[in-house]
Amino acid sequence: MSQPDRIHLRDHITQAEIGAFQSERGRTQRLRFSLTVDLRDPVDAGDDHVDRILSYDVLVQAVDTALADQRYNLVETLAERIAAEVLAHPQAARIVVTVEKLDRGPGALGITISRDAGRMAVAAQHWPVRMVVGQPAMLPEGAVVLLPEAPAGPVPQGGDPRRLALLALDQAAWILAATLGVEVAETRTELDAAIRDERPVVWAPARLAVEAPGVAPEAPALAFWLAPRLSADRVDFATAAPLPPAPDGLAMGRLPGAAR
Repeated sequence: MSQPDRIHLRDHITQAEIGAFQSERGRTQRLRFSLTVDLRDPVDAGDDHVDRILSYDVLVQAVDTALADQRYNLVETLAERIAAEVLAHPQAARIVVTVEKLDRGPGALGITISRDAGRMAVAAQHWPVRMVVGQPAMLPEGAVVLLPEAPAGPVPQGGDPRRLALLALDQAAWILAATLGVEVAETRTELDAAIRDERPVVWAPARLAVEAPGVAPEAPALAFWLAPRLSADRVDFATAAPLPPAPDGLAMGRLPGAAR
């Protein structure tokens, strides 16, 4: 049986407070992390699309998320938490995690664990996110995905009408992003990174929506298509008034089946 394709993070060093001994409390120490992930599907060299692969950012984010979650007495517990974070992603089939303390002895002291996706409880991942259609007078705080309400100009004629309409929305997205001073996200990987970082981003829909031909190339339909995929339970429509921090006070549509 052939070996699966793998991605890895090696020799990632950061500092954290960890350890069961009294001498380890109230001070940070260096930790070194190495992660190797077996991919569920082989890499297709002919498909140069970031959303087809497990992003390397996922590995770094798993370490950061685990360290931010709690103070650990044992590196074994920390390694388990990191493994669960990575295996929450459907592209990850198996992981080997090494966590080492670099300041507790003459060499590196640590643990290496290996876990399969089907044999451990994976971490439930959810970051609160809102979707807003249109141009708000003021950006709300936290993670928000914005989508321009309409193309910036007339849609060109000829060719595939749906693809042209999506490309026109992409153009409007870049204009909206420049107006608001935020970044544009074209891929799911870019959207997820912005949501994890709790920062606003404007979605240029053509690259993702072109593969969903049943969705109309119009902002409301696209927003309601993307929102459940991002675990957002509401789609807000910007009005002339500034957007408040909470979703109340806007013209809003609740996603079908969303929790109240």
